[in-house]
Amino acid sequence: MTLPTLSFIAPTPGGAPGAGGGLAVLLLQVAGIGLVFYFFIIRPQAQARKQHETLLSGLKKGDDVTTSGGIIGRVKDIKDDRITIESGTSTLIVERARIVRIGDQTSAVEARKA
Repeated sequence: MTLPTLSFIAPTPGGAPGAGGGLAVLLLQVAGIGLVFYFFIIRPQAQARKQHETLLSGLKKGDDVTTSGGIIGRVKDIKDDRITIESGTSTLIVERARIVRIGDQTSAVEARKA
């Protein structure tokens, strides 16, 4: 009695003809996915972050601002990364990065949410 060969379970050592191109196709697919991530996720986030930093660099006393929490007020004092805002009869201290709008200029971070 002879045992049947199980070529469908364990392929022959030579491999199938033309199987060498599979690695090249896989590398092209991975590169394509990487490009999609770069152009649709990484690059737009970097541009939004740069625009937000540019917006905040022009912040000065007396500017009307809106925070990410929705507080609207006027800049009273600026110290490093802390901004003192006067809103109505209250005085608040917020982080500079939490300001999303100065006057009528909106940062890209806030514009994407709208």
